Amino acid sequence: MTSVKICGLKDVQTVQSILHLPIDHIGFLFAKSKRQVTPQQAGELIRVITDWKASGKAAPLTVGVLVNPSMEELADVLKEAPLDILQLHGHETPEECRWIKNAFPGIRLWKVVSVTNVRQGDEHESPQSSKDVIAAQLDPFKDVVDAILLDTFDPVYGGGSGKTFAWETIPPYQEWSRSAGVPLLVAGGLHADNVGELLDAYTPDGVDVSSGVETEGVKDIAKITSFVERVKHRV
Repeated sequence: MTSVKICGLKDVQTVQSILHLPIDHIGFLFAKSKRQVTPQQAGELIRVITDWKASGKAAPLTVGVLVNPSMEELADVLKEAPLDILQLHGHETPEECRWIKNAFPGIRLWKVVSVTNVRQGDEHESPQSSKDVIAAQLDPFKDVVDAILLDTFDPVYGGGSGKTFAWETIPPYQEWSRSAGVPLLVAGGLHADNVGELLDAYTPDGVDVSSGVETEGVKDIAKITSFVERVKHRV
């Protein structure tokens, strides 16, 4: 079944209000963003999840979103916020990813790939050349990362734009994902009214949402519930 990640959580009340839902991952943004949290704030929210799990209930894994983090930043974040997964949203190299895994045993890594809205079938690029480019880009990460996440390219933040990309660009990434045995997640402009279309057409291993479950920039419990139900109760 497709996994669900709700990203950009900032307050205890919202986390407490959604833990009963079948959410697989909860994300915290340490990169510059209107949803940015400090390591201390994330640590407080993780304790809420840990307490929930300690009561014998299923709990989501925690994901920290960072952009080109330094060694010091990672150490500072993980000291205060014992995350399960690091989602790397910058230009991190396979070597840097390998270093992170060695430095922080047990941590899982997701690498974000920013996708432009250029459509497949562009006269300048054939489907085969697209596959070759993707393989050249991702093969070095194959034995290092635990998932690849596709997100819409944003010129300022790299991703997190709240806009969809051209989903017809997904298949060659999906082909690589299946061949490499690395899960493929999709983000970018998702919400309850379009996630079903994505799942029907491509069935990614996971979906990631933030602004699509907000009202006026604030997480909306009803929208989160609707999004999760659309994914998990899909026929």
